[in-house]
This record gives sequence, C-alpha cells and structure tokens, in this order.
Amino acid sequence: MKKSIFIALLACSCGMLKAGNPEISAVRTGSRIDVTVSGNFFTSYHFPEDEKYPFFFPVNGPVSGGSMTSMRNGIWPHHTSLFFGCDLVNGGNYWQEGLERGRIISIGARITETGGERAVIEDECIWKRPDAEAPILDRRKITVTAPSATLYQLDFDIEMEMLTDVTILKTNHSLFSARVAPDISVAQGGTMVNAEGLEGEKATFGAASPWIDCHGARKTGIEGIAILQHPSNPWFPSPWFTRDYGFISPTPMYWPADDQATRLKKGEKIALRYRVLVHAGDTRQADIAGEYEKYRAK
Repeated sequence: MKKSIFIALLACSCGMLKAGNPEISAVRTGSRIDVTVSGNFFTSYHFPEDEKYPFFFPVNGPVSGGSMTSMRNGIWPHHTSLFFGCDLVNGGNYWQEGLERGRIISIGARITETGGERAVIEDECIWKRPDAEAPILDRRKITVTAPSATLYQLDFDIEMEMLTDVTILKTNHSLFSARVAPDISVAQGGTMVNAEGLEGEKATFGAASPWIDCHGARKTGIEGIAILQHPSNPWFPSPWFTRDYGFISPTPMYWPADDQATRLKKGEKIALRYRVLVHAGDTRQADIAGEYEKYRAK
C-alpha cells in the first residue's frame, strides 16, 4: 500500500478527516467547558473556584492532538497556558500565584452556541481581593472555529469595565498571554517570529508588532500557535514581552505612555480583541500574514 494512501486511511479511521465543514461542539462539565472539533478534543475553558483566573488548557494541535501550550512549568508557576490577567492593579495582583493577592472570578460562564460551524463561550469575571473594592469587571466572548482541518481558531472579545478609578503600575505582567509547549519553544529548537520577520527573544522583546507565531517540529510534523492583535485595540500594536523558553504576550502596561502607570477612570470601558491560531506547518505554510489580513478586515 502506498504511504499516502495509508496516511489517508489512518486519518479517516481516527476521525481526522470529515466531509463538509467541521462541527464545533462545547459541553460544560462542572467548572470547565470542553470543546471538540469534528469529535476530536480541542481545548477546555477552566474556571474553578480555587484558580487565580479562568484559562484554556490544553490547546491541542490539529494534527498531533498534543497541546500547543503548557502549564506552570519550570520556575514560572504563574504561566497558565492561555490566559488573561494583570499585575499591579490598584495594589492587587491578578496574575501571579496567591489567591489572597487578587483573583479574577468567573460569575457567568455559559455556552451560547454549539453544534454547528462554531461554538461560543461567554463569561463575566469580577476582579476581586479581600478587603478591597473590586477594580474591574470583564465580559468575554470566545468564538471557536476551524477554517480548515489544519487550522483551529479562537477569537477573544473582551470588554473591561472600570468599577472605580484604576491605576496599573508599570508591569511586565499584563493582559493576554500564552505559555507555549516546551517542544516548540526557541530554547528547544522552535521558532518565534513576528510580523516583521524578527526572530527570537532578543529581536522581538519590546518590539511593537501585530502578531507573533511560535512553531516547531513534532513527531507528526511542524505545528504552531500564533497570537494576533486586532487593530481596533487600544495601544495597538502593543509591544511584546517574549521569552525564548516559550512565553509570548502583547504587553502594553510594560511600556506606559508616561513610563510610570496606566490610569483609567471609573466607568471607562476598554474593548480588546485577540485571535489565536493553532496551525499545522510553519509561519509561511500556515500563511499567518494572510490570516492576519483577514482578521484586521473584520
């Protein structure tokens, strides 16, 4: 039997090849929501009471089925796969470990669409710490789609409402972030590249760019994960905080306009949009630049 025929038959037997558009389904089990693509497990949205904040883990690749992100590895236990948070908010810490320092608490996680070409998760999250006024309420909508068998997509629409005057001191821990799996990190032979073609921590750290992609070789071939910033975001394009060990985050609060703090007024609302692409192939093969052009036009 020819190798190509064997691979096709194997893919069909594993449920990897489906006729028509992939079906995206979401099911809630306790304090998590599991998402499948054509019956294959893709990711889970976690929001338990004993966690610092809600997060997604794993975030599985479309070919390998292995997670493109990792959890709390090495000496950085506050890196939790794919997450949203911030440090130094009105004296609280909504990023690093220690629940007493601040938590982002899910108060309304729900599935609003499932079983078709997309699944939609919505949530409301209150930022809270003991004996202090809650500074922020965020409302988040996550739309999961699969444009192709080799490309999975998560769209994040997050609105942050200031419940009081908010001061965020200069911090390298701010907003949307991903800790990528070790085997696709630069430290283990992978590639980190931004929209301008700059590679690795030394070149990408502090560089403003619409997107960054990380990819590397796995037993099933090359896979990667990219974060895209929408041009409607405040501070666009945010400079990136990057690490060769596998961390990427567009981090506006590390480069505030006055070099000291970001200040937001009570009642102010900040709308943020991000797209996460989980893909087969390298940056060029997955056409991340072309995918970004589609995103920015929305």
